[in-house]
Amino acid sequence: MRQIADFHIHSKYSRACSRDLMLSSIDKTCREKGIDIIGTGDFTYPDWFRAIKDELEEIKINNFHRPDAYSGKIRPTPLAKRGESGLYKLKTAKDEKVKFILSTELALIYKKNDRVRRIHILVYAPNVAAVEEMNNYLDSRYNIRSDGRPILGMPCEDLIKLCLGIHPDFLIYPAHIWTPWFSMFGSKSGFNSIEECFGEHTKNIFAYETGLSSDPEMNWRLSALDKLTLLSNSDAHSLPNLGREANVFELTKEEISYDGIYNAIKNKTSDRLKFTIEFYPEEGMYHYDGHRDCNIRLAPNETKKHKGICPVCKKPLTIGVLNRVEELADRTAGFQPENSPGFKKLVELDKIIAEALNVKSRQSSKVKSEYNNLIQNLGTELSILLDVDIDAIRKVAGSKIAEGVKNMRDGNLTVLPGYDGQYGEVKIFDKIEDKQNQLF
Repeated sequence: MRQIADFHIHSKYSRACSRDLMLSSIDKTCREKGIDIIGTGDFTYPDWFRAIKDELEEIKINNFHRPDAYSGKIRPTPLAKRGESGLYKLKTAKDEKVKFILSTELALIYKKNDRVRRIHILVYAPNVAAVEEMNNYLDSRYNIRSDGRPILGMPCEDLIKLCLGIHPDFLIYPAHIWTPWFSMFGSKSGFNSIEECFGEHTKNIFAYETGLSSDPEMNWRLSALDKLTLLSNSDAHSLPNLGREANVFELTKEEISYDGIYNAIKNKTSDRLKFTIEFYPEEGMYHYDGHRDCNIRLAPNETKKHKGICPVCKKPLTIGVLNRVEELADRTAGFQPENSPGFKKLVELDKIIAEALNVKSRQSSKVKSEYNNLIQNLGTELSILLDVDIDAIRKVAGSKIAEGVKNMRDGNLTVLPGYDGQYGEVKIFDKIEDKQNQLF
């Protein structure tokens, strides 16, 4: 059974996030987009955790008495044996289509090897009781009430020790690993290896998140990542961005549980994780190097010519993801590790509609009307982008939008790369002329 999972999102309590990010609206948007499993995000924030406990209920599961419930490939834990799935649904929902997994992102700022490190870590919990114990510990030592994604003065190793001391099935892994400012390999405050970041607890790291500015092909260039499961998530700060990156699993009915997900990720089972849904990495806000204030965008080879210095303000450039991958890579581009899941690059449906209709804002009433027309007649957004026949799209929405979806599937588009916190620009119908850097 195909299950599309977006494990990394935020709530309305995180800084710079939409006030519409409430559990009920997240559920509604997931149904429109075709997301089956969604992270709660921000479970350390007291008001959000209270909403999780008040508005969600655990999905109960059966059949764990059967010896073949997991086909002999992954083990059921005591959680599953008790019929507890570790996944949750809205109490008011009529069905279990949308399932929530308890998740949060933590910002760790600490000093190691004489450098200040800023690392974002994703944490997934097997049940509410484990979250409660973790929150009580953190609340007694840190300020977890100022933001949905709290800043903790705690090394990565101490966080892993804390989580696994509470429950052995916490899942912990580094977020958007190449982002310059807050990531494991970030150019500004990261490390040069997984072991340097996690030390003796490297053995307890089973996955990593690509981030919007990199795709699987870029990550495959670093052999040290081969042993980990590659995951892609939206890191959504608003409802429209849910599912812009996601993970497509093939799970049996019995495996649609926290245990099933945990084991598929830990054991890197390629027959479970089929492919990831990817942003075009050039569209990510840190793909290229540059200075946003100086209107300077540079590819890695251009940055090298300028010796890493901005040609306008003469200060160091913000080194982006592509450059950092080039620095740490031990393989040439084009290598694919054996048994690695595939990936598909998508552009959100409302962006395609907006460009097809020549409308600037994807939030316009005209775009929303056509979006709803497609959803009502053809199914979810992700099914339209991935599966629905182009002729069927043409009959419902016209030739221009159908052409846009086909161009996206074929990779027939152009992207002006993002840099220094500025998203890139995607064009599906027209070519983009880069007017920056013409003096340099």
